Amino acid sequence: MKSLPKAELHLHLEGAAPPAFIAGLAKQKKIDIARVFDERGHYAFDDFPHFLEVYEAATSVLKTPEDYARLVTAVAGELAEQGVVYAETFLSPDFCGGGDVSAWRDYVAAMQEAALAAEAHGGPILRGVVTCIRHFGPDKAKRAALCAAETMGDFVTGYGIAGNETMGRPKDFAWSFDLAREAELGLTAHAGEWGGPVSVREAIEDLRVSRIGHGVRAIEDLALVDRLAEDGIVLEVCPGSNIALGLYPRWDRHPVCQLWERGVKVTVSTDDPPFFHTTLSGEYDRLAHAFGWDEEVFAGINRVAAEAAFCDGATRERVLKRLGADAG
Repeated sequence: MKSLPKAELHLHLEGAAPPAFIAGLAKQKKIDIARVFDERGHYAFDDFPHFLEVYEAATSVLKTPEDYARLVTAVAGELAEQGVVYAETFLSPDFCGGGDVSAWRDYVAAMQEAALAAEAHGGPILRGVVTCIRHFGPDKAKRAALCAAETMGDFVTGYGIAGNETMGRPKDFAWSFDLAREAELGLTAHAGEWGGPVSVREAIEDLRVSRIGHGVRAIEDLALVDRLAEDGIVLEVCPGSNIALGLYPRWDRHPVCQLWERGVKVTVSTDDPPFFHTTLSGEYDRLAHAFGWDEEVFAGINRVAAEAAFCDGATRERVLKRLGADAG
């Protein structure tokens, strides 16, 4: 499936960092984060809370705009190898300048420059979706939204919320989403992973998002599934992540196929690929094996992703063109 052109909507930038990249940067900076790796040099964690700890520890070595520019270059190279022609990466001002707008501008400028350079060399079109971190609380979310609104443009095109779904309620973050909406940013929210179907419903009603990150536990409420289909809410589904974290036991037990068959607009992404030992091509291969999906199905999924992308019309046309005949 590597040769199939792909679009990816749910990818955490730091979570896509190759372990060797993070280990090398830590060595250069003389920062000891050996605890985040196993004996093979892979990221090591036991469960979702531990995953968040390891993620934040790995991210701690990224300290400057130049570090993030290098990360964008590395991730763009990984995406190109998987046939990805368009990707949206989740970025958090909490990790890039501590929520300070002035510092954040420097990070955005560095990341955008690296993204444009990668694209010029045949890499994917990259866009940034600013995310507040749910377990950091609503006040920091307000600062993240302000950072997003102040840098909205060619590169920063969306706003969302990530982090631990079990902390707080979506309505606690409504102010930040209202600010992002006024800035005409696309809106998405992690829900329906650990929080269950009620978290999906609350994200839709309280945050008024057009996309849901994960959202797979909506399958536990078929009335909600029908609502997602009727309203055209797009799910950024990351099957390999869900399975790696123990949400579902096997690929053939994952609800993505049921959701798709009931008319929900699903897309496929990797979330934090090196953490979960996956790639986008690998996700496609496993879904094809589990559900008999062929290239026509994946082409349809990629068209959904392109149409749901947080980008302007001209960029969307470029993405659809890159997807080519495979876009359906």
